[in-house]
Amino acid sequence: MKIINRLAERFTKVTPLPEGLHHIQAAPQGEKPFRIHLRLRKDGSGVMIVNAATVLNLNPTAAEYAYHFIKGTDPEEAAKQISARYRVSKGMALEDYRDFTERIRTLISTPDLDPVSFLDFERVPPHSADLTAPLRLDCALTYKLPAGTKTDYAPAKRVKRELTTGEWQAILDKAWQAGIPHVTFTGGEPTLRKDLPELIAHAEKNGQVCGLLTDGLKLADKKYLDTLLQTGLDHLLFLLQPENKKSWDALEVIMPEDIFVTVHITINKKNAKKLDAILERLAGLEVKSISASASDPSLKNELQSLANKAANLNLTLAFDLPVPYSEQNPVALETEEDNVPPGAGRAWLYVEPDGDVLPAQGMADQVLGNFLKDEWEKIFRA
Repeated sequence: MKIINRLAERFTKVTPLPEGLHHIQAAPQGEKPFRIHLRLRKDGSGVMIVNAATVLNLNPTAAEYAYHFIKGTDPEEAAKQISARYRVSKGMALEDYRDFTERIRTLISTPDLDPVSFLDFERVPPHSADLTAPLRLDCALTYKLPAGTKTDYAPAKRVKRELTTGEWQAILDKAWQAGIPHVTFTGGEPTLRKDLPELIAHAEKNGQVCGLLTDGLKLADKKYLDTLLQTGLDHLLFLLQPENKKSWDALEVIMPEDIFVTVHITINKKNAKKLDAILERLAGLEVKSISASASDPSLKNELQSLANKAANLNLTLAFDLPVPYSEQNPVALETEEDNVPPGAGRAWLYVEPDGDVLPAQGMADQVLGNFLKDEWEKIFRA
């Protein structure tokens, strides 16, 4: 029995590739330029960032395929190494490697993709992985709101000052060095910050996937929208105001652009009976992704109805993006009041306008530290 156990261990134990960061930036003749970052974890799984626009969470075998793709390993040699490591036939390893590289090249050349994509890879669920850093950092640049917005929609009194441009750039750098591949700028209303394009450009320079949560009204200005897109904005969470014509007008300007858009709907007693019409109009604009929250816990049934209608219209429901503050329930999407989505504090963190770090938006009683003042190890392991 001991001999059998030793043999089983010998043929099942796999030593993964070493933890580390790998990068390629290339413009092959006749192909679209691309850049890829791969972060290998201790367990062999990885996070792959394609064109600073899409995040792939890979299991160890897929991560090794990605490693050889970045290193430019000859397919026959890659198959030989993979076959030896994972005890599969060389022919099967070669077939899988070629399939992997073909899908990566498809991903490189395909515009307007979901910022967190799996491309049908067998994958590590991002919220259950043994993360050495979150997959996303939600940066509340300001708690200021547009004129006429109810002040209780954002906790403006929580912070005494806002960080400067340079301080936010330092946070983006620190996040990248810690291994966080994805940032979103939120608030308040982040477009009220004049330095928003500069911060987006800084995240782009680092190689981070960059998103924006906004009411979108300023993006109706095509010149301003183009500025954000040209500086490196990768995806948008658009806070729809269904009763506001200007909100729909702005969305009509945004949707033809090459950017992935998720539309957020806050269900309230005024719009609850109009949800079917709202979703059908969104589908008509070719919106592919929505998120939702309720302004009152009593609207839980309406939230479920929205989810069902969205599925019938082939609209994907995002559950783990930051949501706008509301009077009753700022965090929970499809759960009971005060519950927090899985992954909060591990798969993502939330930074307030003064640099304080929370596990997620709305969890103000659990400050983990300050991103500028405290060591990263203290913040993430707090």
